[in-house]
Amino acid sequence: MKDLLKIEHARKVYQSRFKGVQVEALKDIQLEVKEGEYTAIMGESGSGKSTLLNMIATLDKPTSGKIQLAGNDLTSIKEREAAAFRREHLGFVFQDFNLLDTISVKDNILLPLVLSKKNINEAKQKLGELAEKLEITVLLEKYPYELSGGQKQRVAVARAIITEPELLLADEPTGALDSKTSEQLLDIFEKINENGQTILMVTHSSLAASRAKRVLFIKDGIVYHQLYRGEMDDKTFLEKINLTMTSLLPR
Repeated sequence: MKDLLKIEHARKVYQSRFKGVQVEALKDIQLEVKEGEYTAIMGESGSGKSTLLNMIATLDKPTSGKIQLAGNDLTSIKEREAAAFRREHLGFVFQDFNLLDTISVKDNILLPLVLSKKNINEAKQKLGELAEKLEITVLLEKYPYELSGGQKQRVAVARAIITEPELLLADEPTGALDSKTSEQLLDIFEKINENGQTILMVTHSSLAASRAKRVLFIKDGIVYHQLYRGEMDDKTFLEKINLTMTSLLPR
């Protein structure tokens, strides 16, 4: 498998509003994500997880270093081109779903394809196939405000992957869900990964991370450690993740 995402010596420094103090969110991030991988990123609050995700999503730029996705240098993408790049190469699943309540579930899912000016008949065919796989066909004519949290997240996943993105970015995707619904969502992630979708998920949940194939731990702005699932079952992998997270706590 070849590298899909490659980050070299990424550093991010923010300027504080007060007295011009500099805050170093990321010190020196180096990592690669290969095509077809399912990787989780963990770390304490303030460790730089969200900053890293925002840079990969082209919502922010590193102060220094290089980020490449599918051969594209993300640090050189102009702001006016970033939205189109995100639509063509990235899919997003957020904790708060980010669905539009004023349009139907069907139109929410089709929106990225409409914005990309894709053929509407082809788009509808893809929608039908995807809705069947995610078991949301009966929801297509409803509006997001009529759905449960779990249903909304399934719709968000459909919207994220209908464009067949190279990379699916998930930011705390189970954060607003109960345990049963979280498990159902993670089952979906597992299935779409088995079908070849590359996933990068930021999470506070060890349980969610244990469903990935690799877990990266960020501490003090660097990749502190990583674990590979290998032949471990979910329970054993979860125990390893919890032990590592405990070691990250201040002593």
